Amino acid sequence: MAINAVGLEPAIGFLHEARQTKYPLVYDLQEPFRWLIDTTLIECLEYERFSKKDFYRLDNYVLRLKPEGVKKLLAVLQIKFNSNVRYRGKYYGWSTVMRLKCQELAGYILARRSELDFNNPRPLLPRDDSDAVRSRILSMSVAEARELGIRKNTLWYIQQRARTGKPIKIYKQVTKKLCTSA
Repeated sequence: MAINAVGLEPAIGFLHEARQTKYPLVYDLQEPFRWLIDTTLIECLEYERFSKKDFYRLDNYVLRLKPEGVKKLLAVLQIKFNSNVRYRGKYYGWSTVMRLKCQELAGYILARRSELDFNNPRPLLPRDDSDAVRSRILSMSVAEARELGIRKNTLWYIQQRARTGKPIKIYKQVTKKLCTSA
C-alpha cells in the first residue's frame, strides 16, 4: 500500500526478479524489515505463546502453523507493528516508518535525495538474561536478595526462569541492584 501511495511501480524491483513474482518491489522493501517478523516469532517461542496444538507436521517433518497459531502470531505482530520506534528524532509506528522508507526510495529514484539509508532504524535487541546475570541470579541467596532490596518472590521467579533456560524479564531497578552488587 505504501508503495502505491508514493507512486512507485511494484512490478519493478531491484533485488527480486519480475519472473519470480508479480511484485518484486514489495519483496525488496520487506527485506529491511524482515527482522521484525523474525524477532517476534522468536519471542513467541521463548515465551511459549504457542502450544503443540498450534502446529502440524508435513510428510518431510516440516512444521507449519495451523490457523489458530497464525491468529496468535498475527495478534502479536499487530502489537509489534503498532509499537513506536525513534526515527528522525521522533517516535513513529513501524507502519509509518515503512511508508517513510518508501518515500525516501521514491525521492532517491527521482534524484531528490543523494543518499538512501535502509540501516536505520535498526533493531535494538536488548537481553536481560546474559550468562553473567543468570549466574549471579542462581548463586544469590534470599538473604543477599533482601540486602539488595529484591523481594523473595522476585528472586524465586527469576531463579526459576534462569534454571530452565527460559528468557528472563528483569526490570531496570532489579538489574541495577544485581549489577552493582556483583
